[in-house]
Amino acid sequence: QVQLVESGGGSVQAGGSLRLSCAASRYTYRNDYMAWFRQAPGKGREGVAAIYTAFGTTYYADPVKGRFTISQDNAKNTLYLQMNSLKPEDTAMYYCAADRGPRGSWFEPAYSYWGQGTQVTVSS
Repeated sequence: QVQLVESGGGSVQAGGSLRLSCAASRYTYRNDYMAWFRQAPGKGREGVAAIYTAFGTTYYADPVKGRFTISQDNAKNTLYLQMNSLKPEDTAMYYCAADRGPRGSWFEPAYSYWGQGTQVTVSS
């Protein structure tokens, strides 16, 4: 069983930065996928960024390309999401997710393990 705990959310003005962390309760195996999703009020959940931990290969959704960076620290079993140049439309609950490989695509099908979420609010 994998337990994921997010932290690092908060309130920031547009143009600011935040770094989210996701601590995993177990060793992340080499064929794991980990990802960040977000869900804004009244909207569906959307994939933000994902990483294939075996090789460090990353993927980003178009709205965050060039602004967000996903990274991992295997020694600490921790996933990060560095968010720069934040916009009000980035306001959402952000969730960390993990799954074993192989996968058909980066964000689908649904990941097996989820954290409880951390709120990010960006004001204009």
